[in-house]
Amino acid sequence: MLSDHRLHAIDPGTTQSALVTVSVDGTVTATTDSNTTILAAVWSLADAPDAGELVIEQIASYGMAVGADVFETVFWSGRFAEAWMRRSGTEAHRLPRLAVKMALCHDSRAKDANIRQALIDRFGGPACIRKGGSLYKVHADEWAALAVAVTFHDQHVVGCVDQHEQHECGVRR
Repeated sequence: MLSDHRLHAIDPGTTQSALVTVSVDGTVTATTDSNTTILAAVWSLADAPDAGELVIEQIASYGMAVGADVFETVFWSGRFAEAWMRRSGTEAHRLPRLAVKMALCHDSRAKDANIRQALIDRFGGPACIRKGGSLYKVHADEWAALAVAVTFHDQHVVGCVDQHEQHECGVRR
């Protein structure tokens, strides 16, 4: 899936976040942990000689009122980005959820289940989520982090903005 470097993606949350790493050979590792643990992991990953890239799901309100949870999530997103920059010397990238929906499902109304299905289809169908499959232990918010990684990969590493050959998410138009 990747050309010559690792790609790390974070789906940030108020108290815990999901971190996914896609290696050069396409191996996917995923974890969900406290934000302080994920922050320590970001420091460690950024320190590696082959650190790669970090992309974080960007928070967007789309004009709706937001509460304390959103501001806390934004705070942690900033901490992850700053840690990456200080340690790796490169900027962390941000990608809004709408861009992920459009890239993977071609519909702004796509739901988490649609995105998950698009990822399963992309990584080899139902076999990829069974024991021994490449996405066997991916769960909950880790799917969102993986979706961010795949979208960033397609748009910035491969250079494709629209993947027509991929799964249509089945969202009613």
